[in-house]
Amino acid sequence: MFRISQYLQELAHPTATGPKRNPPGPVVIWNLVRRCNLTCKHCYSISADKDFPGELSTQEVFTVMDDLKRFRVPVLILSGGEPLLRPDIYDIARRAKDMGFYVGLSSNGTLIDESNIDRIAAIGFDYVGVSLDGIEETHDRFRRMAGAYDASLHGIRLCRDRGIKVGIRFTLTQDNARDLPGLLQLMDDERLDKFYLSHLNYAGRGNRNRKDDVVHQATRQAMDLLFDTCWRGQQEGKHKEFVTGNNDADGVYLLLWVRKHFPEMEAHMRAKLAQWGGNSSGVNIANIDNLGNVHPDTFWWNYTLGNVKARPFSDIWPDTSDPLMAGLKASPRQVRGRCGECAYFDICGGNTRVRAYQLTGDPWQEDPACYLADDEIGVTASHERLTVTPYVPLRGVGRQ
Repeated sequence: MFRISQYLQELAHPTATGPKRNPPGPVVIWNLVRRCNLTCKHCYSISADKDFPGELSTQEVFTVMDDLKRFRVPVLILSGGEPLLRPDIYDIARRAKDMGFYVGLSSNGTLIDESNIDRIAAIGFDYVGVSLDGIEETHDRFRRMAGAYDASLHGIRLCRDRGIKVGIRFTLTQDNARDLPGLLQLMDDERLDKFYLSHLNYAGRGNRNRKDDVVHQATRQAMDLLFDTCWRGQQEGKHKEFVTGNNDADGVYLLLWVRKHFPEMEAHMRAKLAQWGGNSSGVNIANIDNLGNVHPDTFWWNYTLGNVKARPFSDIWPDTSDPLMAGLKASPRQVRGRCGECAYFDICGGNTRVRAYQLTGDPWQEDPACYLADDEIGVTASHERLTVTPYVPLRGVGRQ
């Protein structure tokens, strides 16, 4: 996750740059249930409105939570499917809060209504993120359900009015990029706390719809809009949170934006961004799916490191006998192509490895979604467009 607001604050109030400090354990995004009342176009978990056999029982979830706490995991993001379709979600969330985790809820928002808002508020979620794919018509088309936008917006408003920190989660594609300005205006009009833009990652339905990913120019325009909106809001004293995910080239692009608008702050920003270091899949970001399989992040569902029913997460996560985990945890990572030659590799860390894997079968190839030009990143060699090439697959524990 790239925290735009945090770095833009450095322009007005610079802080000292120290050594990089990793959190004590990874943030765990936990897909507690695969069932969902929607069938969204870009769903990475390929959910459906039915029960999926083999999901963790309440007691199994609690046992895993105990292990995660001992492993010093600081954050649990409870997701799905739609997590509110899991009957024990309130028991799980309440226990997580009692144990001292930062607890987020990732929901489509359509099931947040007057019947459960009191229970949601009583949990004390640190954050509720609701996915919107655009303004009404666009959102309903992406969600494949008429009225989904109105239901989600109603849920957002209920959370806001109960004092819950709530924000919009938006996955950028070529089909909804035009709705981004409207969503940012909605965030302002509805007095929401946070905006999260996710770049389309090639997994689940997102993989099948790869042809609909935004062209690089549209990505740059979206990032310019986010930077400008965030900076203007800070100047007006609003200080809302703007973050992006799944394309660590955003950090390099911010540096280019700073070079253009605040050249005197470029060296400071470069140091701060290098301290961040970019992609942390397999290091500071982890995923547990509904069956208990552990993945390097939420977009690696076709690559399983182990299962928490058979082996504790605390044993699975540090194990570098798996070739993918060994490569992800290497510092620096050994990547090829443009990523390997990039002058800003220390900022982005080679970006999101799963896209290269989905396209070529090789997780160490260049990331095809880097939207920066060769001359911007100091690459002098001529690079043809990345194409699918034969590759000997990794020997992962559960490559599926």
